[in-house]
Formats: sequence, structure tokens, C-alpha cells
Amino acid sequence: MQASQPILAASNLSLGYQKSKQTKPIADQISFSLEKGKLTCLLGPNGVGKSTLIKTIMGQIPAISGSIFLNGKPIENFSQKALSQKISVVLTEKITTGTLNVRQMVELGRIPHTGWLGRLSGKDQQKVEKAIQTTHISYIEKSPLSELSDGQLQKAMIARALAQDGEVLILDEPTAHLDLVNRYEIMRLLRKIALEENKAVLVVTHDLEIAIQTADQFWLMQCGNPLVTGSPEDLIIQEKLNLLLPTDKLIFDKVSGKVQELDVFEYPVFHGPQEIVDWFKLALRKNKLDISKTGLIISLQLAPFKGTLQIEETTENFESIEEGILLLKTRFGKGFQ
Repeated sequence: MQASQPILAASNLSLGYQKSKQTKPIADQISFSLEKGKLTCLLGPNGVGKSTLIKTIMGQIPAISGSIFLNGKPIENFSQKALSQKISVVLTEKITTGTLNVRQMVELGRIPHTGWLGRLSGKDQQKVEKAIQTTHISYIEKSPLSELSDGQLQKAMIARALAQDGEVLILDEPTAHLDLVNRYEIMRLLRKIALEENKAVLVVTHDLEIAIQTADQFWLMQCGNPLVTGSPEDLIIQEKLNLLLPTDKLIFDKVSGKVQELDVFEYPVFHGPQEIVDWFKLALRKNKLDISKTGLIISLQLAPFKGTLQIEETTENFESIEEGILLLKTRFGKGFQ
């Protein structure tokens, strides 16, 4: 299957800043292609150059070497106004706009097309209305920004970026400070926008678990290494997500889909469904209960939950993992009496 033409692309890009006529490199060997209709997540530790890459894409700072191409044209050849008509950005800073309500803020997204003093035409109003409907915020469109929850404010900011109607939508940690439900809702909304509005959506995030559930593509940044790109599923299978981890004591587990401590822990014999066994093992690791050489057998079952600790001829029953761990702490150390 032939890949679609990327709207943004770069090859062997070098990023950094100019200070006192000296170049301060931040990242190099940055190659990527960003496609419309896909949600792409940019992940990496703090200080690796994610914000520098975003600022370079936005045309705020020049690349040290190489170019970013927007629709096949070097990005430095675009004026800031032309870029703002192509690329919409949602940053992490909270918006403080006095008494503006939601609809008025969304209307600000049309400034690249009208200018600060420009009147909204019928077409502009249609873009605003569509953005409000797409983000499902019509019920708060007359509410002052000061009265919004963090999740509502984030949706309003996304609506403003949609009203701007660029082909590329870039968001810097849009799920920061949101609860679990809102984090999922925002990321699912962004994926829907990418697919249904045919936008190239690039999200900078540290929320690995939700990114795996929603993203089409990952860009992985790590100090001193080239940018690694690919689908989350392929990068998981290739064990590339371990590049995001700063220590060899952590590992991304391909089975559970979670980051966990490198499992050098020795376990007792377990019987029971694997999903329950895995959670019991986690409880053992957290409590540093190494009881592997005791001859202990732990049996677990569901519906209802029931567990048994057995060593030689002695057995103890428990009705929750917490109770089982407490038994091990209080009784096993005394010879399992």
C-alpha cells in the first residue's frame, strides 16, 4: 500500500539555538514525515528537544541545519501569517482573557484570516460553528472562560485551533492537569479530528498508556539518538519504547503494556488465572516479599475471589490480594504457624 504524501517532512534535521554568535545544538538526526488523517504522538524525557522541534516547525526558531518542508516547500519560505493559516497550535499555558466567553475565544482562531480588527464573514462564522460542534462544547459557548473546568477549557482551546482551519494541528501536552476520564476523552477527540477532518495532528505528551491506545504514529526522542518513528504496535514489538526510560531498572512490558521495574524478582509457585497471578506478583514486588525459596504454593481463583497459601501441610485462606499480602507479612515470617 502506497503511503500518502506527508504534509510535513524533514531529513537529518539539526535543532538548537544561536547565543552570542555561538550555536547550541539540542538535537540532531531528526527525520520524520507527518501525514494528514493520522494522530501522531511525540514522546521523550524533559529537556530532549521536543519544544525546540515544535518551535522550529512553527517557524519561531531556525534549524541549525536541514529544513522542514510544508507541502514540499521549505518552512522558512513561509511568512508567519502564511504559517498560521496552515498550522494551528494549542500550548500548555492557561489562557487569561478576562471576560471572554467560549464562543468569543473560538472566534479568535480566525485572526490569521481576518486580522485583529477584521470582521467575521459568513464563512468565518461557519468555521467557528463547526469547531464548536466538532468539540461538543455548544452547551458552554456563552460561558465565561473563568467558569470552565480544565477539561472544558482544553476543549475550547482545541475548538479555537480548529476554527483556525490549518492542515496541521499541534498540541503541547493537552492532557496535562486533567483527570483520567478527561485525558482519554481529549485524546479520542483528537483522533476523531484527525480522521474525520483530515488533519495532521501532532501531540506532545508524556501520557504513554493513553498514547498507545489512541495514536497512529509515535515519534520517540532521546538525547544523542536519531528520532525513532513508527506505529505504537510495531515499536512495542521491537522493544523501542525502552528508549523512553532513563534507567535500565525500568522496562516496558510488552504483555501488560505498562512500564514496570525490571523483573528479577523470584516468585513462589502460583496456580490460577494469569491475570490474577500477575496482580498478586505486583503486590509482592511492591512489598518486597521475596518468598521464592520457602516451598510456598499460592492458589488463586475468581468468581468469587479466593486464595490459598500452602506450605507443607499448612494452609491459610484469604479473600483479597490485600489480605493475602497481610498474611504473608504477619505469619510467614514467624514460620507460617
